[in-house]
Parts: sequence; structure tokens; C-alpha cells
Amino acid sequence: MLMRSWQPFTEIETIRQQLDRAFDRLATARDNSEAAWMPALELVDAGDNFVLKAQLPGIDPKDVDVQVTREAISISGERHCENTDEKPGYVRSEFRRGKFHRVLPLPAPIQNDSVQAECFDGILTLTLPKVQEARNKVVKINLAQIAGTTANPALEQAN
Repeated sequence: MLMRSWQPFTEIETIRQQLDRAFDRLATARDNSEAAWMPALELVDAGDNFVLKAQLPGIDPKDVDVQVTREAISISGERHCENTDEKPGYVRSEFRRGKFHRVLPLPAPIQNDSVQAECFDGILTLTLPKVQEARNKVVKINLAQIAGTTANPALEQAN
């Protein structure tokens, strides 16, 4: 059996290096215009449909590309950058700008040829009808047919 001595400072140094690499990747992604921001999404199961809402404030709907498959939705676009260098008085701007791309897998298949879209006040709303097999079917059980019998046939035989 091979015995190794535990070296906590070496392990701490390894963890520190891994954290440094993670923060470096985060800083690089923050500076990269394609990874600068992503719109928030909300998916609601509304019975026979899914309703997807995406926050796209300040984005012209012409600059948004939505692609829908039976299993997923892809939303991409761009929030155009105003040239702040030419306008006097800008000290700081924290507005997120640039390209974005989101892919959202759906929990059930949808009829992608029947999707309805609406964009109002910076909120894109997609109504995604589920395929017939994925819809919650409600079946009414007729209890009038068994009104004269007991609920448990085994109890009836025991008496």
C-alpha cells in the first residue's frame, strides 16, 4: 500500500489557482461583447401551452431572431451600442450592450408551426402550444355505473 503525506498548503495553492483561472474566464467573458449580457427568461406551463417571456428592453424586435424547434427555443439578437464618446457629459454607463444568444430546452415537445409571438414594452411573449400527446388530458370517470356496488369487491365476498 502506497502512503502519501497530506500537504494542505499544496492543496490550498491548487484551489487558489483554479479560482484565479475561473475569475480570469469571467473577466474575459465580461469584456467580450458576445457574452456581455443575456436577457432574462420565464417559462410557464399554462396547461395546453407553454408561455415564454423574455425581457428585451431597448431592443427593436427587428434585431431579434427567434427559432423554435419541437424541443427547444433559440433567441438571439443585439442591443446596439450608442456612441457615448461623442456625447459630452457621459461619466459612466453600465448599460449592457452587444450580441446575445440563449437556447432554452423545453420540458415537453411543442407544435413549432403554431407558435404565436407578441412584443410589448420590451417583453417578448411566445405562446407555445404543446403537441397533443403532451397535453394534460382530463378524463371524467362515471361513478353512476358503480353506485350500487361496494368500493372493494373483496369486502363483499368476505361477508
